[in-house]
Amino acid sequence: MRVVFMGTPEFAVPSLKAVARAGDDIELVLVVTGKDKPRRSRRSRPEPTPVKQAATEIGVPVYEVENVREPRFADTVARYRPDVIVVAAFRILPPEVYELARLGAFNLHASLLPRYRGAAPVNWALINGEKETGVTTFFLQKRVDTGTVILQEKTPVEPGENAGELAARLSEIGAGTVVKTLELLRDGRAEPLKQDDSLATRAPKLTPENTRIDWVQPVEALCDFIRGLAPRPAAWAVFQHKKVKIFKALPSDFRLPEAEEQAAVPGKIAVWQNRLYVMGLDGWIEILELQMEGKRVMAASDFCCGFRCDDECPVFS
Repeated sequence: MRVVFMGTPEFAVPSLKAVARAGDDIELVLVVTGKDKPRRSRRSRPEPTPVKQAATEIGVPVYEVENVREPRFADTVARYRPDVIVVAAFRILPPEVYELARLGAFNLHASLLPRYRGAAPVNWALINGEKETGVTTFFLQKRVDTGTVILQEKTPVEPGENAGELAARLSEIGAGTVVKTLELLRDGRAEPLKQDDSLATRAPKLTPENTRIDWVQPVEALCDFIRGLAPRPAAWAVFQHKKVKIFKALPSDFRLPEAEEQAAVPGKIAVWQNRLYVMGLDGWIEILELQMEGKRVMAASDFCCGFRCDDECPVFS
């Protein structure tokens, strides 16, 4: 069975490697990824995608594409005569590409579809406080993330797990799911199930607007929001007219003296014994790690050095 693999970021690498070592009857014939680009800053040298780096190490032909709708791309994929196209964290393919696969083209998605359709399923599952998530393989069709489901693997969300940690764990779970899916297709044992659209939820692209912290939220929701966006792009707020990214926070039983506590508003900062607290809707969270605009990532204790908290204490907004 001839397989063309398409992917770009680190999330796709475990699946690529798993396909490459799946066995003689599953042949990885081509890897498709994005073009080399500066990864650290606009002035840095162009770097290969994580998938290209892995494919080069494996020794598989690599095709870099900028526009998946250009006819040359479909012609290139067609020359490799794919039985199956595997997609993991890549772009939206047009039918003229995914229909080239004799046994079908399927995508690995980091959620239990139909929940969290969209660009950021890991982030939104954590933001919404989900206790369970997983991965799904499904056949591609014109409407994004709506194709028939081939396989799903579930996993509990670990306490305190952030988006980066969960994505890394799901990428490893997904690698095994991709190989199992290929074996089902090879053996003609796949039994795809239609998604129930009435159960669908969205996982839209992360933007500066929807990653800003709204402090008028319960403590648990604030902590979920922060870990759901860590380490990238990171939840953010404004402090003294500058942007501050917050990477780690925990619920706290901290309280001010009664009169001050009653007057406190969401976003109010309190510093006590070199620890940083911020008030939410129903209590306080402790900030453990943050980054001021133009500064390095720092522990909250470093932020607190020399910081004085009084009745005029500033707020995060």
